Amino acid sequence: MPEESIDHIDFEELNRKAISPPIATHLYTADPSAHVFNNKIYIYPSHDIDAGDAFDDLGSHFAMEDYHVFSMDDISGNVIDHGMALHVDNVKWAERQMWAPDANEKNGQYFLFFPAKDYNGIFRIGVAISDNPHGPFIPQDNPIKDSFSIDPAVFKDDDRSYYMYFGGIWGGQLQRWRTGVFNGDHPESPTAFLPKDDEPALLPYVAKMTDDLLQFDESPKEVEILDENGDLLLAGDNDRRFFEAAWLHKYNGKYYFSYSTGDTHFICYAIGENPYGPFTYKGRILNPVVGWTSHHSICEFKGKWYLFYHDSSLSKGVTHLRSVKIAEIKYNDDGTIQTLEPYGRN
Repeated sequence: MPEESIDHIDFEELNRKAISPPIATHLYTADPSAHVFNNKIYIYPSHDIDAGDAFDDLGSHFAMEDYHVFSMDDISGNVIDHGMALHVDNVKWAERQMWAPDANEKNGQYFLFFPAKDYNGIFRIGVAISDNPHGPFIPQDNPIKDSFSIDPAVFKDDDRSYYMYFGGIWGGQLQRWRTGVFNGDHPESPTAFLPKDDEPALLPYVAKMTDDLLQFDESPKEVEILDENGDLLLAGDNDRRFFEAAWLHKYNGKYYFSYSTGDTHFICYAIGENPYGPFTYKGRILNPVVGWTSHHSICEFKGKWYLFYHDSSLSKGVTHLRSVKIAEIKYNDDGTIQTLEPYGRN
């Protein structure tokens, strides 16, 4: 549900119909990346604050400064806030806007991957390390070489190879890298340099990580998302094309690439045969929530699969004050995912 449609919402009724409650009400959380470490669920969200920045399509009002990590012993159990895990003031290269993070584990160490704007106003992706899944995390002095844009998501495959997926258009700056270097012209316009509606949509990127998970082991490659005819989705196909929030999970030997359509507010997915794709569009996982953005993750826990997402129902529709929620997802016999209605309860 885009922000312009919330004026007449009865939030008490909306929350009654919601399929999930917020996992935390003492602060605002968004963009949850969920993983199972040591038989617990750990959630790595962004931390929404009201910094007083003006609302704009560049996302200036998303002025997040730090990260908290949450854990759960059970999907319906108590949620523990482990406190601040990393603050922008402790990241030498980063100036502001610590947006959606992710995390992963290797050889008993835990890695937090996060985007932030450097002192030139360009989004880069950094890495911070901890001996504990909840941090605190110690950041590297510099961002990942040749990293750009936002929304890193790191997938560990069965052969213990790690791949980072990333990218986001508009305020995420992906469209400014179409020539391979950052284009800073027209900084006030989030839609400058986007393809025309009848051209292929901009694509997210993937890169295999080095053994220490601190750098790309290869030049990032575009992740192709195809329609039912095997053609790239078009930029004007706003209900299906990639906008931001890449995520990868594996189910029954297939790779599921999921993402947000941004301005049309769907969480969609496509299926492929390997982590590089191509991926063929299959449908929607989640229909629109209250609030402008939609961002998610998917993981398995105790034999069931769950979608971690957010909405702005707790803040009564304030776009940049969101709350993480959890809902079970179910697969059909053919491997497709049943679409969730976020306010579907009678």
